[in-house]
Amino acid sequence: MKKIFMTCLLAVICSMSAYAQKYAFIDMDRILSKIPQYEMANEQLDQISKRWQSEVEALAAEAESMYKQYQADMVFLTADQKTAKENAIVAKEKEVQDLRLKYFGPEGELYQKRNSLVGHIQDDIYNAVKEIAERNNYSMVIDRSSAESVIFASPKIDISKEVLSKLGY
Repeated sequence: MKKIFMTCLLAVICSMSAYAQKYAFIDMDRILSKIPQYEMANEQLDQISKRWQSEVEALAAEAESMYKQYQADMVFLTADQKTAKENAIVAKEKEVQDLRLKYFGPEGELYQKRNSLVGHIQDDIYNAVKEIAERNNYSMVIDRSSAESVIFASPKIDISKEVLSKLGY
């Protein structure tokens, strides 16, 4: 009975190893750093982001200035004047929030600009990785730069160079 059980267990283990999955890693940061168009797009996005950020900060400083002026003049204002100043300050703060959301929100202009400048590069990388994975029968390709839980991965299964080669870099 014991021999039959051990034989069955050995057969199951052997059949599982026959269906072993193959994995590969890429280092997306390394791949992107080797693509000149990506570096140029990032520089352009940084410049745009800084310009928009300074615009938002200037508007926020204006709102802060209005609030400080209101606090200084509060004792001299009538109830109607106080209400009007408070409404103006609230409107200015809402304008700051709206501008920040317009530029930096989840569907904001920076997101759209990033997609237009970098989206095709990411699509090309994805297609190259997909083609390599299908050709080599990889079940999964993991991005080493974003996989925080990966402590060690053998350089033998890193296909970043192959992806760069496929892209022409």
